[in-house]
Amino acid sequence: MIKEYKNSTIHYNVEGEGSAIILLHGFLENIDMWRNLTPELSQNHQIVAIDLLGHGKTDCIGYVHSMEAMAEAVLAVLNHLNINNAHFIGHSMGGYVALALAENQPELFNGLCLMNSTFEADDDERKLIRSRANEMAKTHFESLVNMSFANLFAAESRTKFEKEFNEALELALHTSVQGYIAAQEGMKLRPNRFEVFNNLNCKKLVILGKKDSLIDIEKHVEKIKHTSINYIELSEGHMSHIENKSELSYFLKHFVEK
Repeated sequence: MIKEYKNSTIHYNVEGEGSAIILLHGFLENIDMWRNLTPELSQNHQIVAIDLLGHGKTDCIGYVHSMEAMAEAVLAVLNHLNINNAHFIGHSMGGYVALALAENQPELFNGLCLMNSTFEADDDERKLIRSRANEMAKTHFESLVNMSFANLFAAESRTKFEKEFNEALELALHTSVQGYIAAQEGMKLRPNRFEVFNNLNCKKLVILGKKDSLIDIEKHVEKIKHTSINYIELSEGHMSHIENKSELSYFLKHFVEK
């Protein structure tokens, strides 16, 4: 389905009936990442998966896609579908977008799951890495994506899930250079939203991968262990929907239905 938005279009998919679950994919992903989780979740719920700005079949609207801008696009779809409250599951960048939405529209949230994601802002080192990657993207996009994508998986997962890895990589390579750069610039700008998450009056869950090289697991556990935020540690890396598919499905279903 397509929603007209700011002289552009937002692509999304709706399956099932019942209380709404909003699925927000990560950087260099699209709604296809949810295909193995949607059938079970849609048995009792309305599942809305949205291609974020510059990803999948959703167009770019500029050269910087802030998390706030992406959240506004998500809100446009929810308003179009007359969804007033929902559970949100955000993978990586999708979690950043969900937090940006929660800051301004907390009443929308029945629950928020940060899946392989963080409430932290980029540190200076991460911002520098993103800036360098954007420069490289202008001339060596395919090589850049091939190189960086491997880091999302635990080392052994690249072999164990070779078919799924290659399929996800192929989808990543279909992201436009503009979409890549705009999202990176937007992620550099995002603030720390721990207080937004902590103060959100709904169910809250963080799913962490023990071998995730992008997230400091110990730091996150220490930060949330005395709060109302629940967390789960899975055995593998950043791509839990591939590397820990069955466990993830169980925990997500439990999160939205308990």
